Amino acid sequence: MHVIKDRVTATRDEPFCLFLIGMRINNFWKIHKWLPIFFQMPKMMKELENDKSLGYLGGESWFGRNIISVQYWESFEHLENFAKSRDHSHLPAWQKFLKNVGVNGDVGIWHETYEIKKGSYENIYANMPPFLLGKVANLNKVTSSNNSARKRKS
Repeated sequence: MHVIKDRVTATRDEPFCLFLIGMRINNFWKIHKWLPIFFQMPKMMKELENDKSLGYLGGESWFGRNIISVQYWESFEHLENFAKSRDHSHLPAWQKFLKNVGVNGDVGIWHETYEIKKGSYENIYANMPPFLLGKVANLNKVTSSNNSARKRKS
């Protein structure tokens, strides 16, 4: 990915939804419990990336004992519709998790959802390729008019 050799900030005129989701492997030796869950995420991500009408804008994921995916959505409604749809991959995967793992402690899963409107966030990227919000929003050069966190927030 091309590094932007400058300071830039990402902006969106429209509100958006930030969705953080992850999994924690609590018992490594119970691979039959966590591996099926692990393999569901790439399937869902491919589905989302192939159908822009679902409202997924983009995101990044990191892997280790704690797995995290940072996702940007057009709206909470788009995210909720995908999560509840019987026509997409999330709901069957969630039902399978509840059946096979439930609350037995072998695998932890979590998510946090934030609705974000213009003027309620700020960011800066220096010597970075487009990353996180910078991949799904407009990138603007940092100038004297937006060279502080408070100025970028407005």
